[in-house]
Amino acid sequence: MDQQNSVAEARRALGRRLKDAGIESAELDARLLIGEATGLDLTGLIVQAERVLTLDEAERLDAFAVRRLAGEPVARILGVREFWGLALRLSDDTLVPRPDTETVVEAALDHLRAEARARPLILDLGTGSGAILLALLSECPDAFGVATDISLGALRAARANAAALGLADRAGFVACDYAAALGGSFDLIVSNPPYIPASAIAALDVEVREHDPRRALDGGEDGLDAYRRIIPEAARLLGRGGALVVEIGQGQGDDVAALMRASGLAVPEPPRRDLGGVFRAVTGRNLTG
Repeated sequence: MDQQNSVAEARRALGRRLKDAGIESAELDARLLIGEATGLDLTGLIVQAERVLTLDEAERLDAFAVRRLAGEPVARILGVREFWGLALRLSDDTLVPRPDTETVVEAALDHLRAEARARPLILDLGTGSGAILLALLSECPDAFGVATDISLGALRAARANAAALGLADRAGFVACDYAAALGGSFDLIVSNPPYIPASAIAALDVEVREHDPRRALDGGEDGLDAYRRIIPEAARLLGRGGALVVEIGQGQGDDVAALMRASGLAVPEPPRRDLGGVFRAVTGRNLTG
C-alpha cells in the first residue's frame, strides 16, 4: 500500500482489491479495516478523507488486506463483532457471532415476555463470547444469567464482555461441559451448540473452517451429538413452564424436536426462521414440572 495515498484513496484501492477477489462485502470491509488502521470512525474517515496516510497506517492497512484476502474474517482482524447492538470482543476460542443467532434471542425474549416472571434465571450452555446471554440480559434488566463453556479461553472472553457491557453483576460463569456441573432450576435455557456434521466441515467457507474453533462447529457424524447431551440436561434443569431454545442447522428441526419430546419437553410451535428463511431455532417447554 503506497504510503502517499490519502485516506479516501487507500479506502477505494482496498475496496477494489477485495472486490476483485470476489469478496461481496468489499466496500464495508475496506471501511472497517481502514478505520482500524487509522483509528478513525466513520465521521473521521469523511472529515480526514484527504489526509495522507502515515507510513505506520499504510503498513497496518496492507497487513490487514493480506489477512482479509487470505480469507480471515474482518471480525477476527478487528477482534470485535457487533451482535444484537452489542460490541463483543472475540478470542481464538470463540465463534464469530452471526446474525442468524439473533433468531434464538428473539425466540427467548418472546418466551420471557409471555411468562413475565420476576427476576428470571437464564442458563446459556456453551456460551462462547457470551453473545446470547448478554443480549438477553441487556433486554431484561431484572434477569440473572449463568453461562457455561468447556473452554477457559471462551469463558474469559465472555466474562470480559459482560464487564465491558456493565452486565457482570448479573452474569455468572462456570467451566464445565454444557450443564454437567449444574443443579437447580432455570426459567430459560439457551444454546448455540456445534451442529455441523463432521464430514461437512471441509466444505465450509474458509472464513469459518479455518478461523472458527472446530470444537464449536463439529456436531459429530450427523450433527446432533451436542443436542443429545444438551436436551436431557435441560429437561432436568428447567422449572415448570421453562423453555429451552436452541439454534439448529439447516434441516435439523424435526430431529431436534424429536429429541426434545423424547426428554419430556413439549414442542408447541414449529421452528423459527431466520432472516434468510431458514429454520434456525427450536423451542421446547417443560409443561409438567
